[in-house]
Amino acid sequence: DEKLWKQTITTYLATGITLYVVSHFFLNINAGAETASLLYMGTSSFGYLFILAGGNLLSRLLKVNLSGDTFNKENETFPQEERLLENEYSINLPTKYWLKGKRRNGWINIINPFRSTLLSGSAGAGKTYFYIRHVIDQHLKKGFAMLVYDFKYPDLTTLAYNKLLKYAKNFKVKPAFYVINFDDIMHRCNPLEPSGMTDITDATESARTIMLGLNREWLKKQGDFFVESAISFVTALIWYLKKHEDGKFCTLPHAIELMMVDYKRLFTVLTLEEEIQALLNPFVSAWEKEEWGQLEGQIGSAKISMARLVSPKLYYVLSGNDFTLDINNPEEPKIVCLGNNPQKLQTYGAVLSLYVTRILKLANQKGKLKCSLIFDEYPTLVADLVPTITTARSNLVSCTIGIQSVEQLKKEYGAEQANIIAGISGNIISGQVSGDGAEKLSKTFGKIVQDRESLSINSSDTSLSKSTQMDSAIPASKIASLSSGQFVGILADNPDQKIELKMFHAEIVNDHAAIKVEEDSYVPLPKIREVSQEDVEENYKKIKMDIQELIEAELNIITPKVQNSDHNINTVSDQVAKTSRLSQLKKPRNTKKGSKNEKRSLSL
Repeated sequence: DEKLWKQTITTYLATGITLYVVSHFFLNINAGAETASLLYMGTSSFGYLFILAGGNLLSRLLKVNLSGDTFNKENETFPQEERLLENEYSINLPTKYWLKGKRRNGWINIINPFRSTLLSGSAGAGKTYFYIRHVIDQHLKKGFAMLVYDFKYPDLTTLAYNKLLKYAKNFKVKPAFYVINFDDIMHRCNPLEPSGMTDITDATESARTIMLGLNREWLKKQGDFFVESAISFVTALIWYLKKHEDGKFCTLPHAIELMMVDYKRLFTVLTLEEEIQALLNPFVSAWEKEEWGQLEGQIGSAKISMARLVSPKLYYVLSGNDFTLDINNPEEPKIVCLGNNPQKLQTYGAVLSLYVTRILKLANQKGKLKCSLIFDEYPTLVADLVPTITTARSNLVSCTIGIQSVEQLKKEYGAEQANIIAGISGNIISGQVSGDGAEKLSKTFGKIVQDRESLSINSSDTSLSKSTQMDSAIPASKIASLSSGQFVGILADNPDQKIELKMFHAEIVNDHAAIKVEEDSYVPLPKIREVSQEDVEENYKKIKMDIQELIEAELNIITPKVQNSDHNINTVSDQVAKTSRLSQLKKPRNTKKGSKNEKRSLSL
């Protein structure tokens, strides 16, 4: 019986010892020698048997309690990197870990951040406090240009600003600090800056980003007729504005207002631009055939989506030119922070995704500075990081991708895209996650040799056998029960700087008291401009007026007699046929760009 009670064992042993001791008194009793001998032999024999039985039970009890590692913690420990491996790009984090019951010091060495880092962990796992803050600190210390997507603005923005104040002297050219925030306006930037779009594919990429950001369900419907129609329509608007007067009105707010012009006037003007006639052909055809249902299906979804961006504050920020998005320009390095608002996620996320898409395109070029792209809560954006992860390593572009779980990534981007991002990231770091994400991570980490004990108990004997076998180094259940600050992962190395022990399961060591003192001494973000509500409203009205004047001017050039009546306007097909001739009759355009706002950055 393996359910042994200590009381039973104690009773056997106590009875046996008592009988064994008492047996000696029978040798001195006043009885015959034969009687005394029988009493002595019987009592001592029974005492011996009780002691033997109790000892046997005690032996079984001791063997049962030999293995006290209920959760197999000791077996699931393994050697980890204890050396500090640094280089000019590395991120190094001190850790504590367990090995065979002993607590040891170790290091997480991200020596090749350009192979990208996928950082996962549920809410409260410590992704920002234990990892992202150190990426910002160490990369600014080493002179990286930087993009920070601050989902819970202004936490990371304040951190980045103060770290830049501390490390500004480490840069050959002092970087400027810019913040895009739509609630508390600081800087203005046009993500559709004409000089940054070299051909119509750039306009297509921008249109796709903004439309998918506003309609996230379209991410899984790319290729559908109505989805692609809406994207093509927005592409045509953006490219028309880019070509018109050297991009004088090439901003997202102007594109939104241009979209709202009635079809007859709009198509008459747009078809004058030869490069977008192929994009416009399906819409013009549906309009001329009076297939209103199809036309509204093609354009209506784009209008409804873009209408959500009609906001004076958004228009104000998106129509300015305080800075350009080439953050790793050697002559003008920048630290750019994009602040989101969780309460306005769908609207702000779409616009911020447009900024990110343009930055990714401009950063991934030869001859630029090393730069670090940090995305906290990446699934709240719509930006394709795969080309950057796969091709930007040689251009010294580091990506840190923060997510809560792979399931979250699959929900927003689809299983295929999520699996690609998870599969091509060289550095995998995870806090507490559960479900399929934990299972997949456990399989990624593989197996290690573990000791095994086998205990066999029957009525007459107890046997214990020991063996070894391969089992999961970090089971899914262990990943699901990690505490805040505890992380598991596997790292990439360099050909000239090998890491033999790439896998880790450790607690990142933060000096909480020092961090608290540092945060208390942070300088608040300065106010760089006073923006009144009147300024915002005036800019909003000006953009609307710009489009009205543009349409009227173009129509006047086409048909001078139709300044105030639409019924004399030629059909769109007539205008398409006459485009070449009319373009020759147009007055020369003013090629001088509109005056730009004075560039402003936070003083360092």
